[in-house]
Amino acid sequence: MARRNKIYEGKAKVLYEGPEPGTLVQYFKDDATAFNAEKKDVIDGKGVLNNMLSEFFMSGLTNVGIPNHFIKRLNMREQLIRAVEIVPLEVIVRNIAAGSMAKRLGMKEGTKLSRPIVEFSYKDDSLGDPLVPEEYITAMGWANQPELDEIVSIALRVNDFMCGVMYGVGIQLVDFKIEIGRVYDAELPQLIVADEISPDSCRLWDVKSGEKLDKDVFRRDLGSLTDAYTEVARRLNVLPANSTPVTKPTLVN
Repeated sequence: MARRNKIYEGKAKVLYEGPEPGTLVQYFKDDATAFNAEKKDVIDGKGVLNNMLSEFFMSGLTNVGIPNHFIKRLNMREQLIRAVEIVPLEVIVRNIAAGSMAKRLGMKEGTKLSRPIVEFSYKDDSLGDPLVPEEYITAMGWANQPELDEIVSIALRVNDFMCGVMYGVGIQLVDFKIEIGRVYDAELPQLIVADEISPDSCRLWDVKSGEKLDKDVFRRDLGSLTDAYTEVARRLNVLPANSTPVTKPTLVN
C-alpha cells in the first residue's frame, strides 16, 4: 500500500495515517534502545520479528475476548491498527522480581512473587518514565478510578493468557508492559490494549536453563538479540523450525 503521512515516530515504531478514518499503519523499526535510549543499535530483522510476534499475541488476545487495536498484518514490517487515544501510562505486570524492581527493592533477581503485581509508570522519556501510584493517576486526570480498575483487570487477563501461552513452549513470563488506549463507540469510551506485545516489552526466560530470550540480551550484552527473538518465534510456530534469522529487507517507499 502507498505510504501515507507520518503521524508519530517513537524509538521502535513509526505510525502512519491509515487507509480509512480511525486507522493507522504501524511500522516496526530495527532500532534497539535500552536505559531510556542511552544505549542504541540497529538489529537487522528485529522489526520483522516483532511485527510477526505482536500479530500472534494480539490475535490471541482477540480470540480470548480481550479487545485490542490490531486489525491485520499488512506485510513483513507493517500492520493495520485502530487509532486510539493513548492513556499516558505504561502498565507493568510482574510475576517474578527482575530488572528495576529487583534493584529498587534489593531483591534477588528470579524471586517468584506470591501474586502478580501491577505497576504504573508515567510515559515521559525526559523524566525516565517514573513509577506513579494510583492517586497520582486520578489526581492528574490521566484516568479515573473506574478506568484504573478496568486497566488492572485487562492487565491481569493479558497476564493469564501470556503466562499460559509462553509456559506451553517452555518459556517463563517474568514481566511485561502494555499500553492502553481509548476508543469511542457512540461517544462512550472503551479501553483496549494498544502499542505492541513482543520480546521488546516482555521479560522471557527459558524454563529449564533460565536463558534470557528478550531485550535483556541487548541490555546486558548476552549475545544475539535476533537469535533470541527468532527462538521465541520458532517455539510459537510463528517461524518454521528450520528457518534462519530474519535479516533486514530492502524497503520500497
